[in-house]
Amino acid sequence: SLLFLAIFVVYPIIDAFYLSLHRYDLLTPPIWDGLGRYRLLFDDDRFVKALGNTLLFAVMTVPLGTVLSLLLAVLINQPLRAIYIFRTAYYLPVVTSFVAVSFIWLWIYEPQFGLLNQLLETMGLPTLSWLRDPKTSMLSIAILSIWKNAGYNMIIFLAGLQGVPDYLYEAAEIDGAGPVQRFWHITVPMLSPTTFFVFVVYFIGALQMFTQSWILTQGGPLDSTLTVVYLIYQNGFEFLKMGSAAAMSVILFIIIAIVTYINTRIVRYDTHFN
Repeated sequence: SLLFLAIFVVYPIIDAFYLSLHRYDLLTPPIWDGLGRYRLLFDDDRFVKALGNTLLFAVMTVPLGTVLSLLLAVLINQPLRAIYIFRTAYYLPVVTSFVAVSFIWLWIYEPQFGLLNQLLETMGLPTLSWLRDPKTSMLSIAILSIWKNAGYNMIIFLAGLQGVPDYLYEAAEIDGAGPVQRFWHITVPMLSPTTFFVFVVYFIGALQMFTQSWILTQGGPLDSTLTVVYLIYQNGFEFLKMGSAAAMSVILFIIIAIVTYINTRIVRYDTHFN
């Protein structure tokens, strides 16, 4: 396992850092450039915009997606007949190919014949160019991402809910606590470790967003959905600027490490079970 870790994790990280210190285009040998690639990146308007778009996407999806997944988990944790049907339905988007899902949502967002705009027309509201307008393109991708990932995080919350002792709810009900009070004073505190895990993993995944932008908008319009990973892809495989792509990868790695460390320090859970 250590050999596997060294080959597939440690070596790529070291190699990426090495390439980030060179000018390298796959056609010529690497040329030492020191920190020149990093200085160029922060002078590059597209990289700064991609970094801002990535953080915006994370802020738009992680809090709302976490809350939605928790509420879905509470809903399907009820002892109802045929509840497994709802569990399967909510989890189905997770196992569906993202390419297939993207084509469905492209039709939903289609300006003239899309389902969403037809719904707005029936309500007497103005229609929108969801993926073609820089003001709504990132929001459109965020909605799709929340819908796609809700089922996965829901299963994690469901596993946490099934580990909460029933006697806590029974004791609270005897004391006169209602459903909302039981949720806030029992469910939420007992799920704090699970919530922390979901939040951190969700945030890391949001910072690495690529597929949605690549399939739906190709980073447009006007770079409004350009993310760091998509820019890494462009520099590495379209422009063959492997040194710049490696430098972006290192910066993204450092940002993810810092965010994870801050979350670990801030979000402390000291729940003790007696």
